[in-house]
Amino acid sequence: MSTDGNGADELGEHGEHGAQKGMFGVSGSGDTSGFGGLVRPVADPHATQRPYGGYFDEVADLLTEELAKRDVGFESAITRVVVDRGELTLYVRRERIVEVCNLLRDGEGLRFELCSSVSGVDYLDAPLSTDPTEQSERLHVVYQLTSMTYRRRIRLEVGVTVDDPHVPSVTSVYPTADWQEREVWDMFGVIFDGHPALTRILMPDDWDGHPQRKDYPLGGVPVEYKGAEIPPPDTRRAYR
Repeated sequence: MSTDGNGADELGEHGEHGAQKGMFGVSGSGDTSGFGGLVRPVADPHATQRPYGGYFDEVADLLTEELAKRDVGFESAITRVVVDRGELTLYVRRERIVEVCNLLRDGEGLRFELCSSVSGVDYLDAPLSTDPTEQSERLHVVYQLTSMTYRRRIRLEVGVTVDDPHVPSVTSVYPTADWQEREVWDMFGVIFDGHPALTRILMPDDWDGHPQRKDYPLGGVPVEYKGAEIPPPDTRRAYR
């Protein structure tokens, strides 16, 4: 395993990066936050092989059966199944997300009636596609689903590129996703096709850009403090 110039370990044979050092892109002096010494493990979990453990196998089997009733193969809807940190994550093809949510909500033995959260993630340093002409799917939408009937939780995740950040809205299945999808659009720029009113919810309507993307400029102004001048964040920090 080798290390690049930014202190981040390259991808190992098991898909793990080892550790990432520091924060805010600071090296040497100039970072008084103490985060410069931070060491964080970084990993990209590969698909988990069966048995998944607990109720996860049952959920996967039941979803497979429900998809088969519609003549849809499991792999045609789900690209990867990952069990990590005690959570089951199903990576769903974006064109299937509404259909999968419908089946998870209504399927006998599944009954994931509650979508408790829709959130965005920007994996700025996501591995590039195996096709060099394609962009990496660095923008992800994460859905937290809960079965009130069976007291179970699972996660769904959909990835899109920056140039084509379109995902079908699940508001027709889970009305609670309405404002949550608006927040993901506002902060990350993911466009939810079919949303009843996809407008900004935190930033002004005329705001330029999406502030939680990791390449969004930090901005800022210099501040004088006890005779010293502290430079603005965008000149001394960067997203990591």
